Amino acid sequence: MPLTRRTLLASAAALAATPILSARAADEWPTRLVRMISPYGAGGANDISLRIFNEYFERELKQQFIVENKPGAGTRIANEMVAHAAPDGYTILYAAAPYATAEALFGKLNYQRSELRPAAMAVIAPIFLIINAKADYKTLPELIAYGKAKKDGLTFGSPGPGSQPHLAGELLFRTAGVKGLNIPFRGDSAAYTELLAGRVDATFTAISTALPHIKAGNFRVLGVASAERSTIYPDAPTLVELGFPQIVAAGWYGFMAPAATPAPIVEKLESTVLRALQDPTVKQKLLAQGLEAHGRSGADFAAFIDSETSKWSKVIEEAGLKGQQ
Repeated sequence: MPLTRRTLLASAAALAATPILSARAADEWPTRLVRMISPYGAGGANDISLRIFNEYFERELKQQFIVENKPGAGTRIANEMVAHAAPDGYTILYAAAPYATAEALFGKLNYQRSELRPAAMAVIAPIFLIINAKADYKTLPELIAYGKAKKDGLTFGSPGPGSQPHLAGELLFRTAGVKGLNIPFRGDSAAYTELLAGRVDATFTAISTALPHIKAGNFRVLGVASAERSTIYPDAPTLVELGFPQIVAAGWYGFMAPAATPAPIVEKLESTVLRALQDPTVKQKLLAQGLEAHGRSGADFAAFIDSETSKWSKVIEEAGLKGQQ
């Protein structure tokens, strides 16, 4: 269609109105139900913590927020769904740590990272190294010595190939010069059963579901893979303290929107998440799930994801983990 003066004027008017419309949309958002997409099934830390945030969002924003669980494919199903959703602020992803390592693990994805915009990082899930309290080894140096003495090395449990606990274990044992064989489990209870039976030497896990076993004297905590001691279980030394400064790892969750979502809406979501993390009730509920408030702006969250991608991609490549599912 040939350009006319009328067409040019109409286009210019539309462009000029866009910021106003976007700002108005942010002021009014949300005006209807918001779908919050969890990449895991119901009942896990991602799902439960998202519901905690939704309660706060509904109270503050006076609109309904619902959780839609889209588990599978190492969070890629949920990631793809939101990446290709309408960019109107009504379909939001509650992303998890595998988002940063999916391409390194699985190769070409059905979505591009550029199709999703980080809005705010929300929480981290500290990763603890736990052993059977009756094991012959009682400390991390003793566990490493035990592994070096075994022909086939150590066995350690994790939630699955490519998960943050798995990658933390790979990095720790490779750094320590110990052969480590990851044993993936579907859920903590299965991992704990095998640990109690002595069929795995250690496991990397969140602390909340392990606490009853720890208090009962069945499990011993050797350390936590955090830069600083966790407020959830401060008795555990960091692996950094124990001589492994490279071993800083945690599960994490944060909010993302389709990339073309108007900036004012994303910024409103960001500010609401960061306010929620200052709410004492929200923080206490998260701690009860073994999660620590760890708010970051959208820009800082994006930089964090880039850093995690670079770090763990090297571990994945060196350990030969690509393609493992």
